[in-house]
Amino acid sequence: MIEWTEAGRERSALWRSALGVPPPERVRVADDRMKADTAYRLACEGTALLWRGDFHNARQLLAAMGRRCKPAAPGSDFHRYRQAQAQRARTLGMLLVPYDEGHVVALRRAPDVREACAEVFGPQAPAAVGPLRELLGLIGAHEWRTKGVWVPALGARIHPHHGVFPPTRGEYVDLVAEALLPGDRLAFDIGTGTGVLAAVLARRGVGHVVATDLDERAIVCAEDNLARLGLSERVEVVKADLFPPGRAQLVVCNPPWLPAKASSPLEQAVYDPGGRMLRGFLDGLAGHLEPAGEGWLILSDLAEHLGLRTRAELLEAFVRAGLRVAGRLDVAPRHHRPADQDDPLHVARAAEITSLWRLTA
Repeated sequence: MIEWTEAGRERSALWRSALGVPPPERVRVADDRMKADTAYRLACEGTALLWRGDFHNARQLLAAMGRRCKPAAPGSDFHRYRQAQAQRARTLGMLLVPYDEGHVVALRRAPDVREACAEVFGPQAPAAVGPLRELLGLIGAHEWRTKGVWVPALGARIHPHHGVFPPTRGEYVDLVAEALLPGDRLAFDIGTGTGVLAAVLARRGVGHVVATDLDERAIVCAEDNLARLGLSERVEVVKADLFPPGRAQLVVCNPPWLPAKASSPLEQAVYDPGGRMLRGFLDGLAGHLEPAGEGWLILSDLAEHLGLRTRAELLEAFVRAGLRVAGRLDVAPRHHRPADQDDPLHVARAAEITSLWRLTA
């Protein structure tokens, strides 16, 4: 629950956060008269603002607060960059909006967000209060889910669900589409997410693909995408921590690339605390490969440029797991961030290479 005082009365409502953020302890009612400087100061001090004004004015206020957040300085190390990002998220998460029953935002000129909210919170929708920034994220996720992401390697669209990382960086998908298959009978896709790599393998002619994930949202998302693509009979989606039972000719894994703690469910596709998934995949790979089978590890070297992992440590992990490097395909990122010199991590991003490591037992 979240509690506040309004018009001299004690009020309360259910707290809603798709990211699992706890409710603020201090809440103040605000409206269109609130100045951006005042809102930013209160948010930095830990006071949340429950908005009672116009919805579009709330969006403008949130943008103005964002401009006042201090970014990490160019050339900052990764940890200072993450601290700045976390502080920004906390500050902007202090602007709150009220919901009436049925996922209706109780503000003037508010958009219809019922479908976007129902996709995340379910159809049952009591009155509640939640961060405006999260609501805008839900709206964006609903738009991604509706229109999909075009994947050239598939010649089709993948439709990501909220909390499941979209395949917007197509270069890693292209690596899986181009590498020489060690066999076309059976493949495992570990940590399938949207199901995009499993779909690519099936489209390449692999007879049966077993796609695994631990996240229920990813399982539903992958099943939805594979059904859209007409691949449900050839790709089996199962809930598993890394590997399904048995051995395969090909085992593919695109683990989170950075060994750091995720601050939201969506970031779990990027951040892997302590490199747990990477280590688990490598340590278990040999026991799940058929003779002459290959494991394909798709991994960016951004962690190496950020000082979070060395190339020597990665190669040593291969050796400890009883694996040999049979080959490697490399590709430079095609997104805009490596060219953004204002990005605090510009030097590391400009040097980044994504590789498909072909590993054998």
